[in-house]
Amino acid sequence: MPQLTDLPNIGQTLAEKLNTVGIKTELELKEVGSKNAIVKIATLENSGACINMLYALEGAIQGIRWHGLDKEKKKELLDFYRMVGK
Repeated sequence: MPQLTDLPNIGQTLAEKLNTVGIKTELELKEVGSKNAIVKIATLENSGACINMLYALEGAIQGIRWHGLDKEKKKELLDFYRMVGK
């Protein structure tokens, strides 16, 4: 079974944060979604949650490097990130 770190944009540190909030597989990440995942991560002490982490999560779900996200998706994610009060 592929590990979270096999996905684009997910290094060991982000994978550990995902594991800590109960997201342990690619399927679980896809089911939870990038927005819910970043909200969960933001609850951790010293989470390091930032807009680039949200982009990274969405890119991982789509199977691409986050730099490749389309402009509309990036704007949607940025608007969400600002709305949740970061």
